[in-house]
Amino acid sequence: MTILVTGCAGFIGMHVAKRLLERGEQVVGLDNLNAYYDVRLKEARLRELEPFGQFHFIKADLADRAALERVFTDSPPKRAVHLAAQAGVRYSLKDPYAYVSSNLVGFVNLLEACRHARVEHLVYASTSSVYGANVSTPFREDDPVDHPVSLYAATKRSNELMAHTYSHLFGLPTTGLRFFTVYGPWGRPDMSMALFTKAILADEPITVFNYGQMQRDFTYIDDIVEGVVRVLDVVPGSCPVDAPDAFARPSASAAPFRLYNIGNSRPVELLEYIRLLEAAIGKKATLDLQPMQPGDVVATAANTSTLEAAVGFRPATPLDQGIQRYVTWHRAYYGALPAGKVGVAGR
Repeated sequence: MTILVTGCAGFIGMHVAKRLLERGEQVVGLDNLNAYYDVRLKEARLRELEPFGQFHFIKADLADRAALERVFTDSPPKRAVHLAAQAGVRYSLKDPYAYVSSNLVGFVNLLEACRHARVEHLVYASTSSVYGANVSTPFREDDPVDHPVSLYAATKRSNELMAHTYSHLFGLPTTGLRFFTVYGPWGRPDMSMALFTKAILADEPITVFNYGQMQRDFTYIDDIVEGVVRVLDVVPGSCPVDAPDAFARPSASAAPFRLYNIGNSRPVELLEYIRLLEAAIGKKATLDLQPMQPGDVVATAANTSTLEAAVGFRPATPLDQGIQRYVTWHRAYYGALPAGKVGVAGR
C-alpha cells in the first residue's frame, strides 16, 4: 500500500520509513528540511532511503495547505504516519510561533487532508511531555493531562484532542503515540545523548540540570519503530465505552481513536545514564551542574500495558546496549571532528 510518512528526514521518521520500505510498502516521504538543526544530517538520513525504488520524497511544509493538498492528489496514501513537528521543550520558550505553525496549523491541515482522502488510519506522534506536572509514575494513558509545563507539550496535547474530534465527527481512525525519550543512531543533535557524547569526546563539560536529580525512561529507536509499525497495522474501530480496550481511549470515547505510551518502562537516574555513556565512550565526563530549567520535568516513566494488550509488543532494549550502538554510530558519522560549542541538553 502507499503510506505517507511526514518528517521522513527526521530521526524517527527516517527509521519508520526505512522499516516500511524494507517490508515492501510504497512510501511517500514529506519533510520541509528546516534549519532547526544541521540540515546535512537530515540530508544524510534521506540518503538512507534513496536506494529504495518505491520511495518518493516531497519537500513541503505541512503548514502550506495547498502543497499538502497536491501531495494527497498526486500520491494519495492509504495510511499515514505523522512524525513531522517542531520538536524540543526548551526551544518552545524561544520561538513559540514555530510550534503553532508546524504542530497546530500543520496538524489540522493533515487531518483535513486525511479526512477528505478517506485515509484508513492516521498514526501520529505525541509525547510523554503531555503528562506535564503529573508526579505519579509510571504514567498511564488515562492519567490527567490538563497541566502542561511547556508550549511544546501543549501543542502535542492539542493534537490528541484534534485527532479525537476528527475520529468522532468524521470516523477517521487515529492513533496517538506518546513517545518517551527516544534515542539511538541518527538521533537529533539537540538531544542529550548527542550533546553529551560530543562534549565528552572533546573534553568539554556537559550541562546537567537539576543537579542530576532527574529520571528518564529512555526508549531505543528500534523499539519505537516496532511499536509504530505494529500500531499502524491495527486500525482502530468504534466500540462500546466499556470495551476491554477502553483504557486506551481516555474518557472511554467510542470513537475510532486510541492513545498508547511507548517507553522502555525502566526509568534511569540521569547520573547513571551519564555513567553508562562514559563507559561506552571510554572517557569521564566533566559535569556542569545547573538548577532545573523552565518547561522540564523531574521524572518520566511509561506504563505500556495497554500497548502490549493491543499489539503484543513491549520495548525492551537495555539502555547500556542502546548507548553503545549510539556511540558507535556517533563516532562513525561525526568522525574525529572537534565538538565545537556544545549547547544544553534537549529532551
